Amino acid sequence: MLQDRDRRRRRLESEVADIPQQQRRLQEKASQLAAAAESLKQRTLHLESERKALELAVSSKQDFIGKCEASQSQTKSNEEYRRFAHQIETTRAEIHALEDRELVLMEQAEIAARELEGAQRAAAAEKAGVERQLSDLAARLVNLERDLDAVCDERDRLADAVEPGTLARYERLLDSRGDNIVVGVGGTICGGCHMKLPQQVFLMAKAQQDLVTCPMCSRILYYTRDMEPPGP
Repeated sequence: MLQDRDRRRRRLESEVADIPQQQRRLQEKASQLAAAAESLKQRTLHLESERKALELAVSSKQDFIGKCEASQSQTKSNEEYRRFAHQIETTRAEIHALEDRELVLMEQAEIAARELEGAQRAAAAEKAGVERQLSDLAARLVNLERDLDAVCDERDRLADAVEPGTLARYERLLDSRGDNIVVGVGGTICGGCHMKLPQQVFLMAKAQQDLVTCPMCSRILYYTRDMEPPGP
């Protein structure tokens, strides 16, 4: 039946159209996890870079202390001796602060490294899973498109057998009413809009001699013996 083919065609078209969206959602999820792992990687690198910069700063200040101590040992001026002593004391305090900061960075780097490892594992697992699902979706798309082509061919053959005027009316209804166009008459009730049919329309549908439509919803009506309304 033409309507059955149109229903199957529309369902297949919907499934075919949905596959790219499914693929995009899978790829977006994998990309998000990969981006999270990359962000953690950059944070780990930044922490390591900052720690190395502190190491250089500490080394530079230690060199400065060494120079101050050398100059201090050679000076004969009490004032200069005290000035060098103050510079050494101040620089050692600065080194202590830098080393405290370095310890904090080392702890942060250890935490970031553990988080990075977990994020990379999760991203790798998600990527592998997504690749499998994308492969499955690609295969499903091929099958759906093959089935859709077959249904469209059947639909075209059935449509060719329908009187042109009737087919035009059917296709207009298909656009406006969806794929529930040819409906049964059950107990004088339209199977589409579920309104009670006028007696004359019901009798015409029952006679099955002409194309009969529901006066309320314009759907095409058909009648079979099991749709006979109950007797009084």
